[in-house]
Amino acid sequence: MKKRVLSGIRASGRLHLGNYLGAVKGMLELQNNPEYETFYMVADLHALTTPHDIDELRKNRREVVIDYLAAGLDPEKSVIFQQADSLHAELAFYLSSVVTVARLQHLPTYKEKVKQYPEHSTMALLNYPVLMSADILAYKAHAVPVGDDQIPHLEVAREIARKMNEQYGMDFPEPEQFKTTGHYVPSLTGQGKMSKSVEGSFITLTDTIETIKKRLAGVATDSGKGYIEKGLYIDQQFSRHETDAVSYSDGVSVLMDFVTLFQGNHRKEEYDTLYTSTGIRYSDLKNELADAIYKELEPLQEKRRELEEKIEYVDEVIHEGGKKARAVVEETILEVREKMGLK
Repeated sequence: MKKRVLSGIRASGRLHLGNYLGAVKGMLELQNNPEYETFYMVADLHALTTPHDIDELRKNRREVVIDYLAAGLDPEKSVIFQQADSLHAELAFYLSSVVTVARLQHLPTYKEKVKQYPEHSTMALLNYPVLMSADILAYKAHAVPVGDDQIPHLEVAREIARKMNEQYGMDFPEPEQFKTTGHYVPSLTGQGKMSKSVEGSFITLTDTIETIKKRLAGVATDSGKGYIEKGLYIDQQFSRHETDAVSYSDGVSVLMDFVTLFQGNHRKEEYDTLYTSTGIRYSDLKNELADAIYKELEPLQEKRRELEEKIEYVDEVIHEGGKKARAVVEETILEVREKMGLK
């Protein structure tokens, strides 16, 4: 039997490079692997865990689907659906009976969101990891293409799977992270990961070359010259190795991450050499990097423009995907209800 995969992105606006590199590229890789059956959702229920604009949410639910299709997700190979069209919320309630409030309150992401939205510390926010667990376990998924920031939530899903298996005789797999090359994409601000909620942090998949250049121009740099920092690396056998690494400032370090992702290690190594010798001209670096990023995004943008003219097709993808997803979730919920004594 094929292994199942579940992944999704919040319906909180146009997708950015962090979404693309950290999730969508992994989705594509798994979609095209015959060993996997893939389910990809728009996480619209998760968007309710923080303050939101109703009209924007309605719009974003379809926009994310269009971004998925433009990036290469294929409804003939993957089930593409909107989370609210499934029964994930019902399953989340059953799963919540095996996880404590204290466990959820100690998650770093919950603490961060409470600080960010002190007037919006709701049960929906607290239960975010339980709903995410339901998203995954509803399909008995084995792999989840998520960024490193979601690892604590993935561990909650693994714990819930174990407890449901032990207490009620379920057969939930313990889901594993599927890592992509860009499983962690830094913010352009130099602080944390790229996020739609932080202005100046992101590059969207629909940005023009001019906009990309403008966004990169705002990344903080230094004089263009630096030094090699001596370090110590201890391998798995606890052997000690001396290492040399170029010491970049926060902003330049972000630029180098993007150089590696879009231009390759060889270009990064060339900049390392320049940084410790004649120096880097950041205006040239940023323009070259912007061109490399836009070169990858241009085919997606062309496909997106075509899809925007085919809204009936997009709605049909959503409708059919919802039916397929719901059929699978109904089977899981019937099994859970029976094992928990509700049938």
